Amino acid sequence: MSRFILIGWAAVLLLILSWLVWQKEQTAAHGRVVLLELAPRDPRSLMQGDYMVLTYRLPDALQQQLTSAKPPQHGHVILKLDAKNIGTLQRLDDGTPLAADEIRLRFRNRQGRLRLGAESFFFQEGDAGKYAAARYGELRVDAQGNSVLIGLRDANQVQIGRPVIR
Repeated sequence: MSRFILIGWAAVLLLILSWLVWQKEQTAAHGRVVLLELAPRDPRSLMQGDYMVLTYRLPDALQQQLTSAKPPQHGHVILKLDAKNIGTLQRLDDGTPLAADEIRLRFRNRQGRLRLGAESFFFQEGDAGKYAAARYGELRVDAQGNSVLIGLRDANQVQIGRPVIR
């Protein structure tokens, strides 16, 4: 009997994981391209291989809102997109309708630090010099504000290397 319960739980877990992967694939395939400016990055070469810790540039006013007396632990920020899809953080989502050049992006607040999604970018060993020119994180964002990091772009918004997900 316990064997069947274990198999049942394993099947449920497999279905949940498959659904989560499918959701990310849908966001990557159909989400809107958004470029977020990167703050200084931290390239590393550890046991995991070469990777870059990503930090997104944030306006001081928004950061102050998040370190207020009761900062939200999660929610959405509103990005204003320019003609090149470069997103600028405008405000916390207050439920007002979005303008045509705005998009919602989910965030998590961890000890006053805004996390907008992927914070690590892994690349092939020996390619650190190529990715040192990165100035933008390229995200795909769906209508609910979920995002997937697709790749990195340089100061001219040219994609560096191959996209992570096509």
